[in-house]
Amino acid sequence: MSEKMNIPIARTALTEAEINSVLAPLQSGWLVQGPQVRAFEDAWSGFTGAEHSVAVTSCTTALHLSLAALGFGRGDEAIVPALTWISTANVVEHLGGTVKFCDIDPVTFNMDMDLAASLVGPKTRAILPVHLFGLPVNMSAVDALAQKHELLVVEDAACGFGSRIDGRHVGSYGNPGCFSFHPRKAITTGEGGMVTVNNSELANKVRRLRDHGAAVSDLQRHLGARPYLLADHPDAGYNQRMTDFQAALGCAQMKRAAAIVAERQRLAAVYDEAFADLEWFRTPAHIQGMENGYQSYPCMFRPAHQTAETIAIINAERNAWMDDLLRNGISTRPATHAVHMLTFYREKYGLQPEDMPNAWAANDCSISLPLFHGMTEAEQAHVIKHVRAGPS
Repeated sequence: MSEKMNIPIARTALTEAEINSVLAPLQSGWLVQGPQVRAFEDAWSGFTGAEHSVAVTSCTTALHLSLAALGFGRGDEAIVPALTWISTANVVEHLGGTVKFCDIDPVTFNMDMDLAASLVGPKTRAILPVHLFGLPVNMSAVDALAQKHELLVVEDAACGFGSRIDGRHVGSYGNPGCFSFHPRKAITTGEGGMVTVNNSELANKVRRLRDHGAAVSDLQRHLGARPYLLADHPDAGYNQRMTDFQAALGCAQMKRAAAIVAERQRLAAVYDEAFADLEWFRTPAHIQGMENGYQSYPCMFRPAHQTAETIAIINAERNAWMDDLLRNGISTRPATHAVHMLTFYREKYGLQPEDMPNAWAANDCSISLPLFHGMTEAEQAHVIKHVRAGPS
């Protein structure tokens, strides 16, 4: 009798060298932000083409620092897609701003830029495009809107590792861009994030703000002529520094970054082919010039039948199917949540699901399949078999 499959939605697959990489900073005694963080930042800039990379504690803090460094604050409004992880909206709230939710394109899951243009008002100061699940946003449209209305652009590229537009890595269009190293991402440091910046002055401001507003880091002070003197603090900053042992793990993984992205793309291509004939199951969109790094593999269940009257019925059927897949050893998730439907934002802004109908449909009718580095052929074949069988 064959062993029952148990396939998670994501799994971290580290090499022995990557696991051992964290020992060096632990043995050195320098655990906080130090030489490994700098090496990780350099490797990230090398891969993405960014002029500057600044390692922080999470993509959430990357977004927060980016907006703070740009001077976004109380009384300002920011346009945020209604379908995203809640952090994209939360950082606006943390800085005293107001969130203006924008519905999504139902095919790409990304912000509908025509709708975004209609949301710009006299207090609108920023736009936060999200390269959701790895498929890039139309940054030409974002940049055109930002230039017309003098908006700040902060790219949420939490899912964007390995994603490119006409060969240019995401995170380099907005200034800054923000990445995540959560375990569901292709490169992970447990928790962690990165800010990419193509402006030296702004990069230095982000570096100061992540480190209590200090003019120089602890490592710079330690290696200087007078390590006993404390640094000046030109800014009222935060403690959002990455540790050196986290960065060591990130550095080790970056040595096979291209291979990790290529494997995720290969797995996605296998799924694409396997499900191409299922009219009731829509796989991720392919857009010319857009290279998807496939942080995840989000699909839509019964897309042709979704209306305000049928979403609840489709949602119940989807949930029952997800239960059935789990019984067969296959973990799935909704693609992500529609933030305007979550309690805090629903109550604060008086929103209803139907206010953002495409995000509502994605919230209730999407399903992400397992896709991760190290996924075996047998595991993927098992997923394909049971997905193709459909709901019972």
